Amino acid sequence: MMLPVENIIPLIPQKPPFVMVGKLLYTDEISTRSSFIIEADNVFVKDGIFQEAGLMENIAQTAALRAGYVAQSENKPVAVGYIGAVSHFEIFNLPKTGDEIETGIWVENQIFDITVLSGRVWHNGNLLAQCEMKLFTSNK
Repeated sequence: MMLPVENIIPLIPQKPPFVMVGKLLYTDEISTRSSFIIEADNVFVKDGIFQEAGLMENIAQTAALRAGYVAQSENKPVAVGYIGAVSHFEIFNLPKTGDEIETGIWVENQIFDITVLSGRVWHNGNLLAQCEMKLFTSNK
């Protein structure tokens, strides 16, 4: 499969209207990058501003996108993931409707079905948010 991947729906367990990633831009052994255009009807948009919870979900879904891409390349089913913990969540700015954000995640540690990662979200090269996250995956 060539990157970028624009049809990401088969790679993630989330379905519209709860999809917070748009394209898979890049992935390797430890990092993944996605992009997402903020639409006015997004469930996390309030008064034209994409809210903090949307940024957190965008980071988590970038991790889901990575896991789905890896699963598909290994002919395995896409697993469902759950946010287990978030730490050091910092918001520097919030994007607006029509903005395209780019998100990067870096896997810090993988132990069985637990992934520890760091994530960052940018708009036009400006850091909007960052955090550390623990995700649990399940094939159920």
